[in-house]
Amino acid sequence: MTPITILIIIVIYFGLLILISNIVTKKSTDNDTFFKANKNSKWYLVAFGMIGTALSGVTFISVPGEVGNPDIQFKYFQFIIGNALGFLIIANVLLPLYYRMNLTSIYSYIEQRLGIVSYKTAASIFLISRTIGSAFRLYLVVIVLQRYVFDAFNVPFALTVLISLGLIFAYTYRGGLKTIIITDTLQTFFLVSSVFLTIFFICQSLDLSTIQAFETVKNSNYSKIFFFEDYLKGTYFWKQILGGIFVTIAMVGLDQDLMQKNLSCATIGEAQKNMYTFTGIFVLINIFFLSVGALLYLFAEKNGIEIPMVDGVARTDLLFPEIAFNHLTIVPAVIFLLGLTAATFATTDSALTALTTSFCVDFLGMDKTENQNKPNIVRTRHWVHIGFSLLMFLVIIIFYAVNDASVVKMIFKVASYTYGPLLGLYAFGLFMKTKTVHDKLVPFICLLSPAICFLISSYSVELFGDYTFDNELIIVNGLITFIGLLLISKPATENTRY
Repeated sequence: MTPITILIIIVIYFGLLILISNIVTKKSTDNDTFFKANKNSKWYLVAFGMIGTALSGVTFISVPGEVGNPDIQFKYFQFIIGNALGFLIIANVLLPLYYRMNLTSIYSYIEQRLGIVSYKTAASIFLISRTIGSAFRLYLVVIVLQRYVFDAFNVPFALTVLISLGLIFAYTYRGGLKTIIITDTLQTFFLVSSVFLTIFFICQSLDLSTIQAFETVKNSNYSKIFFFEDYLKGTYFWKQILGGIFVTIAMVGLDQDLMQKNLSCATIGEAQKNMYTFTGIFVLINIFFLSVGALLYLFAEKNGIEIPMVDGVARTDLLFPEIAFNHLTIVPAVIFLLGLTAATFATTDSALTALTTSFCVDFLGMDKTENQNKPNIVRTRHWVHIGFSLLMFLVIIIFYAVNDASVVKMIFKVASYTYGPLLGLYAFGLFMKTKTVHDKLVPFICLLSPAICFLISSYSVELFGDYTFDNELIIVNGLITFIGLLLISKPATENTRY
């Protein structure tokens, strides 16, 4: 598929999203619409749209690419099982708490439970974590667009990033969450359709029926799911399960992005139905993503396709786009492009909306302003939205300069450090009902904990005899934060017990 064809498809795609945004926000562009979608979102739209937000371009490209690693294969599914258990905990523990307190920003819980400094610390952790994580996800797709589209027009990488963020800004800055609920539903449709159709076209190219494809994947060298052999390795089953549970609780349940969508439902019952439905679809679609990975490597072996190289390093992230754009026909190439674009921009648009919401509510106090929908306050929200777009641009440029690892590994590695203190803060708030903390000391604990975890991870072989930390590092991080909070704790008063 030629670069000009890809570019035309992208322009049409974003033209559709901008049109939808204008229709959705025709009646209202105020802060209540942007932050909470007027509290009347349909749970089934939220559930379906959350798939696109949760999966992202990382799942779409990096996860299939990682299947070819003999030490990894389908081990990611162990992590997915942990994710599913984490989603159920969120639905039954955190969502009832958020609805009972009628929160716009979920970090307001920390303010009421531990104090204003703890609250600002929690919100700051989210802003840093989500900015980095979303920038990494967008980076992956911009790399693909740069390689297969914009290099042909001699467009520099930085300008490609600005164009991508500008398009997202164009359809999110007015309606925020209300727009995202609708556009993410459409983007998830493209994402899910592309997965199934990609499997169909690759099977067709390999002359395999559906049953034959299943048997071929099962009997291949890429389909090992469960790793019980060596608890010292990062692939060990219980490490992946526990890591999946706690990463999910931290990155979803304690993250304004995905929780903001849940809180836009009218009742806790609808929000929980959304989470249960989302969990089932999430597990199923990840099975298909892993299957796509195995089929890609089988296709590459049959046709003598090498893993693409970047600066002399093999990049498994690029195997899927390489096959889709250069070794399949025009129809599967278009389907891949739509799926990749949908997966990535559904994540980034949602993140920008959540970052704007958190800063406006947690730091500017817009939810506490009686006239929060006045034109000057709405304009301030627009400037915040622009600010986070530019911040994400800078993070992507920095990551482009220093990255030397698979993006999927990097995202969860960073999450283990940044989300761990959030896990400790909420665990202390929920389980230590009779205690609160010396508020001004909390930021030091939340900085010290990741630093200790970094040292533990760096010297794990020397300290623990060849033990390698993986996603379970977030548990250690949360536990250290929890212990630190205990050390600076004091008796709670009645009005701080939630």
